[in-house]
Amino acid sequence: MNMNKNIAKELIDFLYEGPTAYNAVKSISKWLVSEGFTELKSEDKWSLKTGDKCFVVKNGSAVVAFEVGEGLVGDNGFKMIGAHTDAPGFRIKPSAQIVAEKNYVKLNTEVYGGPILSTWFDRPLAIAGRVSLISENPLKPVNKVININKPIMIIPNLAIHMNREVNSGYAFNAQKDTMPLLTLTNGKEVTEDLLLKLIADELNVEVKDILSFELMPYEYEKGSLIGLNEELISMGRLDDLSMVYAGLKALTSAKVKKGVNVMFCYDNEEVGSRTKQGAGSPFFHELLERIVIAMGESREDYFRAVANSFLISADLAHAVHPNYGEKHDPVVRPVLGKGPVIKIAASQSYSTDSESSAVYEAVCKKAGVNVQSFVNRSDVRGGSTIGPIASGHLPVRTVDMGTAVLSMHSVRELMAVNDYIDTVKSFEEFYNL
Repeated sequence: MNMNKNIAKELIDFLYEGPTAYNAVKSISKWLVSEGFTELKSEDKWSLKTGDKCFVVKNGSAVVAFEVGEGLVGDNGFKMIGAHTDAPGFRIKPSAQIVAEKNYVKLNTEVYGGPILSTWFDRPLAIAGRVSLISENPLKPVNKVININKPIMIIPNLAIHMNREVNSGYAFNAQKDTMPLLTLTNGKEVTEDLLLKLIADELNVEVKDILSFELMPYEYEKGSLIGLNEELISMGRLDDLSMVYAGLKALTSAKVKKGVNVMFCYDNEEVGSRTKQGAGSPFFHELLERIVIAMGESREDYFRAVANSFLISADLAHAVHPNYGEKHDPVVRPVLGKGPVIKIAASQSYSTDSESSAVYEAVCKKAGVNVQSFVNRSDVRGGSTIGPIASGHLPVRTVDMGTAVLSMHSVRELMAVNDYIDTVKSFEEFYNL
């Protein structure tokens, strides 16, 4: 168990270093280079050979890593895992500074994705993301990834004395209730944009050099192992950076044989994936075609490769809640600690079918790990993920799966250490096929 705990602590470190998709991709890129991967640029011509390990970054917030095995790609196809780099939360609006009651400086925010809003209150918040600076070429601003890892903001709750219904189901207003408090004016007039000054000081630039930003608050407190035996991981952004990290660990440790092992780290899943860096973008299937061409094979070989490929869409799954068992299907009831979960929906909100489910079950059996299944109650709408979107653009056999969690989309989610370890093992087994 000690080794498993160490691996879980590595995951917590990775999650803390990646509070936004931009920060995560920066960390991933550095890690891949240390593992012998070479970055390719989309605008360059590619030439690949057996044994090459490469990665491509899109928009600074999505990344694809791959390793080329032996044999023709057309004959052997791609073994692919896909996950996403973004997480629900908040994004700071432009011109965000608001002075209230002549004493408080707060920031104007908008909700990103579907967070559980109540979990963000009364927690020290840091700030991270991307800042775009002026450059000599207007078409190419200078982009900087920033992480101001200090407890500089908080969203204070209203006292129960003034909100007597808060424990009976209060409807939070995303515009009014969720503005974080940045500082106090102490009665002085605020004559400058304090957020822009903070950014400028952090980047050692002038405020006038800042053209735009994409900044997100995040919980300052780091995640931890909890439970009587430290068997649980409590951390924000388990959805879905835990699957990103599991896939990359498997990719970098696997011994690729034939075909190409690929790890897709998409962005913007939480808002629909229909962006140039999301799973709905043609960038990702065009990249696969470029790999085939760079190996000296034809477009016909690319279509053959797709037919010989398999995709694991790796997002998290809902464990049965210990206090809300009635919210789950009466028979199919995955729990924490019993292995990765195959997600199934007749509506095709998950891409799993009987064949793709059988493939992943066989992989898990070969890896020596348990596997569970998830379906929604028939009277509950449920969610979706990248699987149906990716396979709608790339006609490849796809299974939707994930590690079981509680508190999905909370500022802190909950996962079992052993489930995460077993997921990594299943990914390694898949890549080693």
